[in-house]
Amino acid sequence: MLLTLRALDSDPKYSDIISTVEFNHTGELLATGDKGGRVVIFQREPESKNEPYNQGEYNVYSTFQSHEPEFDYLKSLEIEEKINKIKWLPQQNAAHSLLSTNDKTIKLWKITERDKRPEGYNLKDEEGKLKDLSTVPVLKPMDLMVEVTPRRIFANGHTYHVNSISVNSDCETYMSADDLRINLWHLAITDRSFNIVDIKPANMEDLTEVITASEFHPHHCNLFVYSSSKGSLRLCDMRASALCDKHSKLYEEPEDPSNRSFFSEIISSVSDVKFSHSGRYMLTRDYLTVKVWDLNMETKPVETYQVHDYLRSKLCSLYENDCIFDKFECAWNGSDSVIMTGAYNNFFRMFDRNTKRDVTLEASRESSKPRAILKPRRVCVGGKRRKDDISVDSLDFTKKILHTAWHPTENIIAIAATNNLYIFQDKVNSEMH
Repeated sequence: MLLTLRALDSDPKYSDIISTVEFNHTGELLATGDKGGRVVIFQREPESKNEPYNQGEYNVYSTFQSHEPEFDYLKSLEIEEKINKIKWLPQQNAAHSLLSTNDKTIKLWKITERDKRPEGYNLKDEEGKLKDLSTVPVLKPMDLMVEVTPRRIFANGHTYHVNSISVNSDCETYMSADDLRINLWHLAITDRSFNIVDIKPANMEDLTEVITASEFHPHHCNLFVYSSSKGSLRLCDMRASALCDKHSKLYEEPEDPSNRSFFSEIISSVSDVKFSHSGRYMLTRDYLTVKVWDLNMETKPVETYQVHDYLRSKLCSLYENDCIFDKFECAWNGSDSVIMTGAYNNFFRMFDRNTKRDVTLEASRESSKPRAILKPRRVCVGGKRRKDDISVDSLDFTKKILHTAWHPTENIIAIAATNNLYIFQDKVNSEMH
């Protein structure tokens, strides 16, 4: 895969670390959220005949502070401003809208452009005298301004930390999930939500699993899926009952007893779940693998891909440095034929579902020059090493790619590596096959 990239850099402070990445439905806009509560929106430049390589460049369109740090006085808890998730709403008019959430509060933002200003609307001059009313008010051109305004604030819906939000295909409702509950909201109503899943036991000592991610089906507004820390997926149908505690389908792979270890439950926890664009499949990521599930087959996944199996022997040290709890995301390409997920050492992995070929690529400063070609990387476990191979023992576990996004129709991907956003484009095969 021939990919070019560009890096957008800032000071490596904690607040600058990117915590979510999301393309809008056309791919013209790309939003990132960071641990400082900021949202940065990038806009794709229009194609230029003079500079064909600039087509696909994303430049900063707008930056705004979405969330501020808060304090819960009842529980004596600090509420971090970190943006956990961003979701774009389908565009209804000239304005764009997106939802952003931290651990507790979800906000709906409206993004509008203004390139004209009204003149002659004041009927009185500065001294208070009536002006000559024969002049007609006019709209004069001005420099383009992007205005971001908060339209709704959806607060007090969650006791626990919000881990995912998903906009329904009916474009009227969305859901938000925390560790134990999932709520359904109407986009126009902020003071109430409907609890559609509640897995909180009467006695918290009986708690065996938590909700890790959830998503609405892309076409059927009544279906949604949520994943758990035990590695299972539950597909729920809102037509069946108001409270979807009884799932319609349970997707779970039986554990191989020969592979059972102290870390089995931790590494089987699902960190992300995504419906395919077609709605036929679900993609899940756990610590070591990505799996593709067919909605019609509950017993096992139809495809399993090893992301970094060479870490299986390193689980003890990864547990000690807390890396084993890292939550990696996964993404489909526009035609559902290739899947992508992140790894350590600023590596990310791509798996072609048709050819079964896979590649490891690196998002790095060295390859961040315009029109640089990404070279595949190989991790060497032992024995003979090729020239460019990297040893497992020299992997940098502080450099991790947790957040990735794929353009909805083209071969353009966005990779968040700590505080850098890398945008890669396949110039040879820009359209999906």
